[in-house]
Amino acid sequence: MSQRKYFGTDGVRGEVGGATINAEFALRLGYAAGRVLATQNPGRGRPTVIIGKDTRVSGYMLESALEAGLSAAGIDVLLAGPIPTPAVAYLTRALRLVAGIVISASHNPYQDNGIKFFSAQGMKLPDEVEAQIEAAIEEPLGCVGSEALGRARRIDDAAGRYIEFCKSTFPNELDLSGLKIVVDAAHGAAYHVAPHVFRELGAEVYAIGCAPDGFNINEGVGALHPEGLIAEVQNRGADIGIALDGDADRLQMVDGSGRLYNGDELLYVIVRGRMAQRKVDGVVGTLMTNFGFEKQMQALGVGFDRARVGDRYVLERMLQRGWLYGGESSGHLLCLDCHTTGDGIIAALQVLTGMRRAGETLASQVAGLRMYPQKMVNVPLAAGVQWESHPGLIQAKAQVEAQLNGRGRVLIRASGTEPKLRLMVEAEDAALAEQGVRQLVAVNLMKR
Repeated sequence: MSQRKYFGTDGVRGEVGGATINAEFALRLGYAAGRVLATQNPGRGRPTVIIGKDTRVSGYMLESALEAGLSAAGIDVLLAGPIPTPAVAYLTRALRLVAGIVISASHNPYQDNGIKFFSAQGMKLPDEVEAQIEAAIEEPLGCVGSEALGRARRIDDAAGRYIEFCKSTFPNELDLSGLKIVVDAAHGAAYHVAPHVFRELGAEVYAIGCAPDGFNINEGVGALHPEGLIAEVQNRGADIGIALDGDADRLQMVDGSGRLYNGDELLYVIVRGRMAQRKVDGVVGTLMTNFGFEKQMQALGVGFDRARVGDRYVLERMLQRGWLYGGESSGHLLCLDCHTTGDGIIAALQVLTGMRRAGETLASQVAGLRMYPQKMVNVPLAAGVQWESHPGLIQAKAQVEAQLNGRGRVLIRASGTEPKLRLMVEAEDAALAEQGVRQLVAVNLMKR
């Protein structure tokens, strides 16, 4: 993939008022995207795009600018208001639209925002289409004739449609009656959706992180800050806690004892539940997926593959392998038999499905999964040092892998944001992981 000027792995993202996340750029982006998307819809009438957003105050500005740019390109616009990212993916498919646009910076603080696109199939926009949009941004801003301008209207029932879709992924023969669930929506896009989903399936729901004010998204709440959820679960005597992030595509869960479960553990529960119903060919994780998860997949006779970090790359690998399940330790979980993209609410429902069918607690569901201790250290990397071919690092890595002898793994990767190298060792024994990292750190990476 060629170097992008604006688009990263998850759309355009940055600080509000910066080089890209501002009204002028959003206007140009809307116009450029409209011109490109119009070519994706030949012979099907006027193309229509849906725009959803999270609860950041800057969403109003960006929504209006995008709407103006799209209208100027002759694209009709549906405005869904605050709604989870995966809801936009669903509505794009359900309403047979040419694309969906999400205004969100996910788990970042309110000062940041982003703009990302979904294709008509409800998946991330293909690289080649993003490249076309980037090229079109550099062209002069124009406008179609008045008779061809796009129209905009709000969809009042967007949240309700998505609530019903989420509920449809939970088996009809099951319900959540008798369960006390605390739902933390991170003051984000799912604040008016997530509590209703679990309540309408029969659970007794206590909602926290569901009072957005435009500035408090992800602030001390949600999947990145589960401490409040843990305390609320224990104070309420609840059975389960569910934490989402600002745009509701990430999930963490807590049990009644206050134990926190990460994405690897939750994906394991989902896979186990599916295996009780049908054959599971394989699962995709990332470079950071715990080695214990990989070993357990091997023990269960389930294929396992690793993708680069990022749910975009997990999905790409799943589609290449023809597998239905994948995810990241951070809590981005994909179940392609339910949805086309990662969805925190739907992932939680699949975990609860496994628990209900087995009649087990979350702790008993993951009892067979042994997570390996991880030790990771960041070390400075001098400019010009080619770490992939560094003789000392190659030798140290080989020595550590020989000592592990299949009882762990070594991961070395460069930081994407600073001149540092991330050195990680996983092993059955924490002391062995610690020893391995020490051997890697001893290599002088400040010299060629």
